[in-house]
Amino acid sequence: MNQPAQTASPQLQRRLGVGDAVLIGLGSMIGAGIFAALAPAARTAGSGLLVALVVAAIVAYCNATSSARLAARYPASGGTYVYGRERLGDFWGYLAGWAFVIGKTASCAAMALTVGSYAWPGHAHAVAVAAVVALTAVNYAGVQKSAWLTRAVVAVVLAVLAAVVVAGLTSSTADASRLTIDSDATVTGVLQAAGLLFFAFAGYARIATLGEEVRDPARTIPRAIPLALGLTLVVYAAVAIAVLTVLGPRGLGESAAPLSDAMRAAGADWLAPVVRAGAAVAALGSLLALILGVSRTTLAMARDRHLPHALAAVHPRFKVPHRAELLVGAVVVMLAATTDVRGAIGFSSFGVLLYYAVANASAWTLTPDENRPPRIVPALGLAGCLVLAFTLPAASVIWGSTVLAVGIAAYGIRRAITARRAS
Repeated sequence: MNQPAQTASPQLQRRLGVGDAVLIGLGSMIGAGIFAALAPAARTAGSGLLVALVVAAIVAYCNATSSARLAARYPASGGTYVYGRERLGDFWGYLAGWAFVIGKTASCAAMALTVGSYAWPGHAHAVAVAAVVALTAVNYAGVQKSAWLTRAVVAVVLAVLAAVVVAGLTSSTADASRLTIDSDATVTGVLQAAGLLFFAFAGYARIATLGEEVRDPARTIPRAIPLALGLTLVVYAAVAIAVLTVLGPRGLGESAAPLSDAMRAAGADWLAPVVRAGAAVAALGSLLALILGVSRTTLAMARDRHLPHALAAVHPRFKVPHRAELLVGAVVVMLAATTDVRGAIGFSSFGVLLYYAVANASAWTLTPDENRPPRIVPALGLAGCLVLAFTLPAASVIWGSTVLAVGIAAYGIRRAITARRAS
């Protein structure tokens, strides 16, 4: 089996411990999903929302375990882009990278629209576009989120969510019978909702991509990913139960800003603006990190000539991949201006689920000497990713498959041109 590729480039400094990695994972997951994914998932699953949450968590756990074992084996930046290339071949690494770029670009649009939906509901698209432009400019200037800012965002979001749970469960309008699963919950609906809710768990990949920056990655990454995922699941379940008992599945599914709407329905009107502010802060933090992450993956793929090599340019003053950042920002602006949150989340989930399908297939090839997880884990993860991806709403599957096919065609054309030049 291929060994990790050697490189002469400078290595990143290993400074992060388990606690730091868990906080980064929490910041990526909790800030990314809970304010955005509940409503579209409830619209699809109905009273089966909590079942869908469990299904999404199981698939996420398998993906997390596979990613952790691979990250320990290949402690380099790039995530499944690296794992697929090393374990399955160049094409599969490319496919994972392409799926990541398209999926996370849609995630950027979903986060921008979440900012708009909570900050100024009547002008959500305009606010979303403004947020993308502003944060692209911040990233272009080389300003990145620091560790203290990540901790601050996580603390604010957790405080807001705790207030939502307490206010919801203790209100006079809370009704536990709204948690009952009835005939409106179908298997297809639950699976679609699980695919949409998977969007909210996908942040743990950020831990795996820190392979060059954590101390003792073989120990730190496998511990940090399940811890962050488990804590996030507990938070999500508590919030989902609180909001469901107040709004019910139908009310939740029809809401554009479900957590603030739940507070108004619970009689805690004073808390609604606090929730809106917390949601906007969380989504802005996630959007900043997402734009940065997508542009860096674009840079890596451009360096390998899987994307136009011009995108590999680094600004001489700001030392950032400025062309990649501008391209990503432009695409996200277009999506934020023309799509809705549900469509952006569905498209994102399609790409990210395929990304993790490659991760699970890569983990299957690990040997016992390479700390392979139990075979059931990558097998269940691979099957779960494919099932959830292709049971997403039809528009997400069609558009996702089309963009994926464009990427595959570009790969084939590039390989054919390279082979012709070599001959």
